[in-house]
Amino acid sequence: MPRNPSTGVYSKPAGTTPSVGQVIDPAPWNALTTDLGNEITNSLPRDGSAPMIAPLKAAGGTVSAPGVGFASTPQTGLYLKGGGLLGFAQNGVEVAFDQDLVYAVKSGDYTALASDDNAVHRFTAAATLTLTAAATLGANWHYCVIADGGDVTIDPNGAETIDGAATLILKDGYSVEIICSGAAFFTNKLFARIQSKADSSAVGDFVVGLTLSNNGGSPNTHIDFAAGSARTGSSFVSSTTSLTKRVTGTFAAGTGAGGLDAGAVAANATYFAYALRKDADLSFDVVLSTSATMGGIITTLLTGYTIVRCIGVVLTDASSLIRQFVMYPRDEYTFVTPVKDAVNVAISTTSALLALTVPNGVKVKAKLRFEFTSSAATNAALLSDPAQGTLAGGIGNDGGNMGTIQVSNGLAIGCSDIWTNTSRQIRHVAGASGTMWLWNDGFYFPCGRNA
Repeated sequence: MPRNPSTGVYSKPAGTTPSVGQVIDPAPWNALTTDLGNEITNSLPRDGSAPMIAPLKAAGGTVSAPGVGFASTPQTGLYLKGGGLLGFAQNGVEVAFDQDLVYAVKSGDYTALASDDNAVHRFTAAATLTLTAAATLGANWHYCVIADGGDVTIDPNGAETIDGAATLILKDGYSVEIICSGAAFFTNKLFARIQSKADSSAVGDFVVGLTLSNNGGSPNTHIDFAAGSARTGSSFVSSTTSLTKRVTGTFAAGTGAGGLDAGAVAANATYFAYALRKDADLSFDVVLSTSATMGGIITTLLTGYTIVRCIGVVLTDASSLIRQFVMYPRDEYTFVTPVKDAVNVAISTTSALLALTVPNGVKVKAKLRFEFTSSAATNAALLSDPAQGTLAGGIGNDGGNMGTIQVSNGLAIGCSDIWTNTSRQIRHVAGASGTMWLWNDGFYFPCGRNA
């Protein structure tokens, strides 16, 4: 009778336990010696001289007492984990190994599962990634997310957090590695480091794109902002799509919403456009304010936003409608309809200030054309930057830029780009009394664009 295959216990054949004086029956004794020979043959030589010819079955064991161990270190070896999984123990402690990396594409919302451990998922559209409870996923669970077609909002279970926050918005074009501690989630901080690098002030302040234009459907009340980016100091924001804001309402997030920091749109007003960055998801928005400085913006409606920098300006007319304009590279604005800022205005040898239709509270370079007439046979007029002080017109003084009248009551014309003061004014003076007309074609308002 061979060894029991389930228990490994050997039972010798019946009739092989003799008594004194008994005649030995050769049949059972021959069977016994045959069985012994077979079992010796089926035993594994301790010197390793012969291999196993069938599967070796071991006790399941535990992490502290592995089923297959070593005589000198019995707590190191192999054991059977739950679910038929193989476990490795080293000095009574489990040795963890990653499961095979699995790549998959996701086109919409998804819930990450325990089986996604060591997976890489590429999201090809904006989506919400919900994380199963940290206790269910367990410590050391890790997962890579690639946003490749839209922002991915990573939302832990219930009140659990990721990097200490309720959610993490992974911007399109970035990736992040998520690690579970068994109680919360953390990232490898790569996305945060990239964003921090983007916020570095070492590269300087600038505006790229984000150009302004009257909205095609509602040009009198809505302003479009092209895609682009802006930076001031450590604050940076960018947008890959255009945004529309209106002057007929106070600020609300998103395209088409109101843009004013407070109040209602006013007549003949200046509204400075400031780029905003939403702290929660780094998205781009714009607020419109009559303040020429960031410090003067009313921030009541801007909780959760960082004001990055001024990116442009909008003017309204006497009817509180947006003056239509075309914006060119290097912050140049041209009115669709030139503004007549002087009609038959007296000019004399006494320098005087003239207000223009340009932004208030800042210095701009106005693009001007003008005509001048005088009863004097020889006369010249001069328009100038107020920062130059009080100048005198005429060839014997500080010259002119309206041409020179050679005949009494003749006309002289000219054009010039002239800087204003912060009250929208330039100076005018002539060599003798006369009258002038002035057309305003627009202005340059420097915001940091180099193209």
